[in-house]
Amino acid sequence: MRARAWSAVLAHLRLTACSAGPAARLLGFATVRDSPSGARFGHLRGGAQTLMSLGDQARDSAMIVFVCHHGSGRVTTSERGEAIAVGDGFVMDAHSDWRIDFDEDFAATVVVLGDAGFARRVLNTRRSDFHCISRSAALGAIATELVRSAGERLEALESGDLGQLEAALTGMMLPALAHETEDVTESTSTSVQLAHLRRVCQLIDSHLTEADLDLARIAHEARLSPRYVQRLFAGAGTTFGAHVRKRRLYRCRNDLRDPALSHFAIGELCFRWGFGDAANFTRAFVREFGCTPSACRALAQAPEPVRLRGRPDSAGVPSLSAHPGATTLRREIDAQYRDDVGAAHHYLHATSETVHWGYFNRFLEPVARVRSGDRITIEALTQHATDDVERMVRDDPGAESVFRWDAGGKAVERRGAGPLDASIFGRGAGEGFGVHVCTGPVYVEEAEPGDVLEVRIVDIRQRPSRNPEYAGRSFGSNAATWWGYHYHDLLTEPRPREVVTIYELHATGYDNFARAVYSFRWTPQTDPSGVRHDTIDYPGVPVDHATIHKCHGVLDGVRIPLRPHFGVLAVAPRQEVDVDSIPPGCFGGNLDNWRAAPGASLFLPVGVPGALFSVGDPHASQGDSELCGTAIECSLTGDFDLIVHKASALDDHFLAELDHPFLETPDEWVIQGLSHPNHLVELGPAAQTEVYKRASLDLAMRDAFRKTRRFLMTAHGLSEDEAISLLSVGVDFGVTQVVNGNLGVHAIVRKSMLREREG
Repeated sequence: MRARAWSAVLAHLRLTACSAGPAARLLGFATVRDSPSGARFGHLRGGAQTLMSLGDQARDSAMIVFVCHHGSGRVTTSERGEAIAVGDGFVMDAHSDWRIDFDEDFAATVVVLGDAGFARRVLNTRRSDFHCISRSAALGAIATELVRSAGERLEALESGDLGQLEAALTGMMLPALAHETEDVTESTSTSVQLAHLRRVCQLIDSHLTEADLDLARIAHEARLSPRYVQRLFAGAGTTFGAHVRKRRLYRCRNDLRDPALSHFAIGELCFRWGFGDAANFTRAFVREFGCTPSACRALAQAPEPVRLRGRPDSAGVPSLSAHPGATTLRREIDAQYRDDVGAAHHYLHATSETVHWGYFNRFLEPVARVRSGDRITIEALTQHATDDVERMVRDDPGAESVFRWDAGGKAVERRGAGPLDASIFGRGAGEGFGVHVCTGPVYVEEAEPGDVLEVRIVDIRQRPSRNPEYAGRSFGSNAATWWGYHYHDLLTEPRPREVVTIYELHATGYDNFARAVYSFRWTPQTDPSGVRHDTIDYPGVPVDHATIHKCHGVLDGVRIPLRPHFGVLAVAPRQEVDVDSIPPGCFGGNLDNWRAAPGASLFLPVGVPGALFSVGDPHASQGDSELCGTAIECSLTGDFDLIVHKASALDDHFLAELDHPFLETPDEWVIQGLSHPNHLVELGPAAQTEVYKRASLDLAMRDAFRKTRRFLMTAHGLSEDEAISLLSVGVDFGVTQVVNGNLGVHAIVRKSMLREREG
């Protein structure tokens, strides 16, 4: 999410933020959930920035628990500072002034515990605005691990689970912090009293279920005098009896809200927590929470009205009146960015000097520079050309320069984002952690972080064979591979297997199609460097046709309509590492959406100066899902107009908040959902591994729904209810791909539905 939405989420968590520098963007990704009693749980992932308390702007009593999962920084008050490392946890008063400075990407869980008046007073008895949770003590380590686990699984937790987590954390925080006081060298009476009070609170929590709990017993176990214990609570603004009663009431309320305990009578629960009289318990409960115990239970367990399929008699009908300010995105863009008669036309050949293979990196040297509005023709080669070198590489100077590989080495050594020394699997430099031959990057002069780059796809042409035997004809390859959806669900032997099908492309101008030429099962191939490849595990391995058996007559009588497009259209990710080209992300990349075709525009949020635009993974045709692992992979050449939309000119426009790829065709808007929309930030330092493990179509569908809802509300002025209705009755959701690690689901919004509304 971009600045406005990110700030709103932080405010909900009693935080605010500012960017790390004038060139930095304030952005992040967040999952936020509230417990039934109002505790707020947030899992945050963002770039370098400063998080701050709301201070006096905080409207209520709250205690903030903060645990860092990734990144490093420093938490600071006017009197004290402390370095933050992975795994560190802090407890802070929402009303105090403090800040957390992150100088790199970070991930953290934030828990805002309301009803924390007593806890705040206890914390404030020490001269500090934040308190460290000691990981050297068992309880502190358990507390930080509980917060971390809750944050990573936040979306899967039920409302009742959050209530139980709130109760557990509230009970654990003060005892967990006791070790902090014991470790300090400061010998003031205040710090000693704080340690005593925290230990007393821990003892009380361990005896709450006992009806005979009293001051004398706790004082005896704490080895303190009863009079001294009374003074400790008086210093915190309460009494021993009031504290015990409140702790018991909150435990009872959590039990009343827990569906797993619904078979217990209310009286049983009150006796469980040490209340000796049900009537007195009810009166105390009403004074504390403003409702009876039975009403609290009924409210928590009442069925949600939205789950009823029948329409209640009292239900109204939402207004569907036109939004007068709405207009089509294309009309706005065309009005502002008409083709400049002076715009230049550039040409970028695909050679070993102009491609990067299998990875993106913000520090790659640009191979071309253009201005906003310029047109550039870019050649793109398929990494599968070596499945049939004779048809797709031979006598083609550009292709031969890229795919050259002999005993002396490769023309393009690195193929993927893995180690250059192939120290993991020994496949080759880059290890094939990323496979696409990408032409670029292209530096766009006016593009800066926070802007949006529009990639207008003007035309796409086939790359004909240069081999005299196949001169003028074009070919492509489809590989049914080990990463395909089908691979472990085959019916016939041998199982498993990889099969490559070579297609010829026929473009007559009015009837464009592909027809299969032959297929073969992959057999172990030994590359020119002597490495054996039992599966298709490294890109560009030349297939020795003497080792395969070709099957002709496959798909006889079948013609596949051509859908030429580029699977990879990307700006550089802002991370300072080599990024695997396979999983798509907020920067675009391997989207594999066949609608990115001539006449369409892809809008990408710019993350680095110059945008650094690259093109790759050319396809002749692909179906939604790309089920077997690949499309008809063939080399293509495209014409693109690159247009920069400056952030300063996008106020109140849908593009101002764009933090994901957005595709527009002449007739449709296509919103791309991904399992992890910003996986490089969301999943931490191991993101490029974890994304393959954690992705699911359910997550991708959820992301597509949220993005499309936001688009309809912000770009077209629909209310949330209107947007949800339209999503169900008029928007088509489809599976983009199931094979790229970060799975994709797209939503198609037909422009014709909104034409009358927009005039």
